[in-house]
Amino acid sequence: MAYFWEIKYEMNKNTPKRITEEMLDNDAFSLWLGIERIKDGLGVSSLKMKVRGEMLNGFGILHGGIAFSFADSALAFAANSHGRKCLSVENSIHYINSCTEGDEIIAHAKEVSCSFKIGVYEVEIVKSDGKKVAVFRGTVYRSSKEWDVD
Repeated sequence: MAYFWEIKYEMNKNTPKRITEEMLDNDAFSLWLGIERIKDGLGVSSLKMKVRGEMLNGFGILHGGIAFSFADSALAFAANSHGRKCLSVENSIHYINSCTEGDEIIAHAKEVSCSFKIGVYEVEIVKSDGKKVAVFRGTVYRSSKEWDVD
């Protein structure tokens, strides 16, 4: 079921991919993280990255801020996929397991709800072996500004 403001985007299934490409091309921090896109879709995004030495904290494990940023990027791509520019207004994360240098991690973002002005998303970060690393939940403000990618 489509919302009335999404109808023009349903006609072009490449819109989420184009939006994510444009966002990532202009996001120096996500590029520094080494994020690779796995899946772009309406209300969803999956990303992967490899944990590097400069991402570790004093305990030799992935810094929480890096995990948070990784999840925030997945949230941003999923939220903006409908064609409207979105901004985070509140986010939280629960750390479950640690990661070390060389681990490949994957972030799966999915839409929980989407109204005219507010969207809610959940992001699960897992290791490549499926072990859960963190669960992130974010709320975005959906502005009236649209992406011009078609």
